[in-house]
Amino acid sequence: MDTPIYILEEARLRDNLSLIRTVAEEAGVEVILAFKAYALWKTFPIFKEYIHATTASSLFEARLAYEEFGVPAHTFSPAYTDGEVDDIARCSSHLTFNSLSQYERYAGRVRGIRPDISLGLRVNPEYSEVGTALYNPCAPGTRFGVSDKAMPKVLPDGVEGFHCHCHCESGSDVFERTLEHIERRFSPWFDQLKWMNFGGGHLMTRKDYDIPRLIRMMKDFRQRYPWLKVILEPGSAFAWQTGYLKAAVVDVVEDHGIKTAILNVSFTCHMPDCLEMPYQPEVRGAEALPLEAADNGREGDHVYRLGGNSCLAGDFMGAWRFDHALQVGDEIIFEDMLHYTTVKTTMFNGITHPSIALQRTDGRIEMLRQYSYEDYRDRMD
Repeated sequence: MDTPIYILEEARLRDNLSLIRTVAEEAGVEVILAFKAYALWKTFPIFKEYIHATTASSLFEARLAYEEFGVPAHTFSPAYTDGEVDDIARCSSHLTFNSLSQYERYAGRVRGIRPDISLGLRVNPEYSEVGTALYNPCAPGTRFGVSDKAMPKVLPDGVEGFHCHCHCESGSDVFERTLEHIERRFSPWFDQLKWMNFGGGHLMTRKDYDIPRLIRMMKDFRQRYPWLKVILEPGSAFAWQTGYLKAAVVDVVEDHGIKTAILNVSFTCHMPDCLEMPYQPEVRGAEALPLEAADNGREGDHVYRLGGNSCLAGDFMGAWRFDHALQVGDEIIFEDMLHYTTVKTTMFNGITHPSIALQRTDGRIEMLRQYSYEDYRDRMD
């Protein structure tokens, strides 16, 4: 099999979907797929065996939900525009506004296009335990949501739900602490609502996630507010540990005693979260070490940085210790590379784009997409 290539493993995907469906049923909530983390539409037939809705943040994502998943989307955008809001409404069952001014501007127009649409407001509880500023939606000065201090006592006519997003690959303990802030600040408006969307970042498929705690929390919340439909919209949880990115060593270089294995993939193009978050991915058959370990690796340690093949100076990570000296042609497999990768890849520098394949439960490899020069060229039109 040629590299580079993303391999999605159907068996692992189904395991995640089955767990998520069980959580939804036992907790009495709806769990829907967030396209911002995963949007491989050729796998939607598998998803539809387990879940029945998705969430979108743009016109194209809303169209993907409506046209490929087959149901209108739960849509939120930081700002709708005159040129797109009508089409977004046609593709949405729920539409959440980021501000009161956006609601005032577009609510009537949206209802005119789709009378049965359910409208909501994003709220900001001003509390989040997300430690990386780039991913913290509740940091001071955030552009997301309406605070309780800015909310009118009587909600604008037609508001049926609140949407709140505070998490990033978080545990149920974090959700429990966050929920206290959400309720303290916004429960005075709950009797005016029909639904509450707690957003994404609930990493319920991670091995150490406390699922019974989540189920108990949601049951208790629904007992307190039985008229509210509860929605969760994780992205990573669906694709967590469901596949890998296979690459190959194309050269090994050394400078100031630091060895770098250059690969036929790029962190900035194909694994951007590794640099943005940042986090060091697991490499099959290698031991992850602190970055400084690459600076003092001893002969025989087989310690390397892994470098991308773009012209960005910072397109590398490391270090990892291997059990052998890396050679040109050696396979490098990055584990857990299906969430926030295929949706965020770029063709910066014209780097050859990884193919995408699905490994069926019987072991067969089904190619979902292969990229060509024409894909790069057409993006430059």
